[in-house]
Amino acid sequence: MLDNITSTKVIPNEINGEFTLRPQYLSEYCGQSVAKENLSIYIEAAKKRGESLDHVLFYGPPGLGKTTLANIIANELGVDIKITSGPAISRAGDLAAILTNLNENDVLFIDEIHRLNRSVEEVLYSAMEDFALDIIIGKGPAARSLRIDIAKFTLVGATTRAGSLSAPLRDRFGIITKFEFYTHEEIRNILLRSAKVLGIEIDDESLDELASRSRGTPRIGNRLLKRARDFSEVISDGQLNIEVTRKALEALGVDELGLDKLDRQILETIIKSFGGGPVGIETIASAIGEERVTLEDVNEPFLIQSDLMYRTQKGRMVTKLAYEYLGLMSYYKED
Repeated sequence: MLDNITSTKVIPNEINGEFTLRPQYLSEYCGQSVAKENLSIYIEAAKKRGESLDHVLFYGPPGLGKTTLANIIANELGVDIKITSGPAISRAGDLAAILTNLNENDVLFIDEIHRLNRSVEEVLYSAMEDFALDIIIGKGPAARSLRIDIAKFTLVGATTRAGSLSAPLRDRFGIITKFEFYTHEEIRNILLRSAKVLGIEIDDESLDELASRSRGTPRIGNRLLKRARDFSEVISDGQLNIEVTRKALEALGVDELGLDKLDRQILETIIKSFGGGPVGIETIASAIGEERVTLEDVNEPFLIQSDLMYRTQKGRMVTKLAYEYLGLMSYYKED
């Protein structure tokens, strides 16, 4: 748990808890103000016309609320939502089974949509445009095409890698929204709401401390809040004050900037082993024994946003600020 505390992936044993903290309507949703305002207009227009909402694509780092907003869209439209993921739909038949069970104007949410099998993706094209499935029955000369009409629906796709989507699929989305990291104030408001839902007594200093170390990501902020609650229940009779909060964060290895052990290891490896860079992401991953996808999706976006690292055509490099923050100025060399 200590190594995963700032991971933006959902940890299996906290799935139920995460859903209880998620807002159900746009009025409860904090942050992503541009996306929220635009969606409210699109949803209201679709409801007035009695039509399904146009297909929606959400992209951005994990843990920022893409799944939550997909559920909110369904709630605001007053329809059901079916949730699945790209890797879970391995065959065209799997997709056909899902689509034929949707009711009129329902929402289908596909997480990690960039990982859809190509044959499945091609079936999805006609479903998105014509609300019909083109199924090939049989093989060889006896093969024939069968078209099945399906109910009009709204596809909400979510991805951390918009660049990995094929152009034909991306072009079929009428609403494309980028998710940004949350501001300190937005995270603070989210944590305040979560604390009320969980029945946690927390002071303003603790809220600010947790918000500042949440990496601009609600999922991480809520996870830190829950772990701080655990400490408060054991050592301070449930009172979550600044002393308990800092003790919990120190035990979790999350520093003042929100960096965890892996973040610091990445920066230190680039500085000590590769002279500050440039160095390729594969080389970094091999040096620290982590998967490339973890570094690219979880650690790198926040390190870049924090001005501790940047990308070049030759590879990743750390900034002077990283040397200063880690106390490694003895390794720093002026260009």
